[in-house]
Amino acid sequence: MAMYNVDSLDRDEIRHLRLFLYLVPVFGVIPAIWTLYRHAGGKKERALSRFVIKFAVGWLFTYVLLGVGAATIEQGHLMMLITASFLTSGYFLTNLWLMLRLWQRQSIGVPGIGKVGRLL
Repeated sequence: MAMYNVDSLDRDEIRHLRLFLYLVPVFGVIPAIWTLYRHAGGKKERALSRFVIKFAVGWLFTYVLLGVGAATIEQGHLMMLITASFLTSGYFLTNLWLMLRLWQRQSIGVPGIGKVGRLL
């Protein structure tokens, strides 16, 4: 029975897997922060880490604001909760879309937020 040797993976494949890990919704922020904290990875990897952190913090901040707004106002609280659910769905779908683009080795970016660049 042959075992898969991790050493047989080249560095580009391992880096590509790390980039996928960063794009995992919510949980990918932790390795992204760790990469920036250690000043590890290449320029493109750090750029994606910054992008992921900004995107997740923006989503979380807006989600919390909508939740607080829904709890404090009497009318329109249902609309705020629905907006928060659409925002969360959009965050998850955008991360999945970026993972697809990374898998296809295309440039990664979200209009209005920024472009990380070609991550080959």
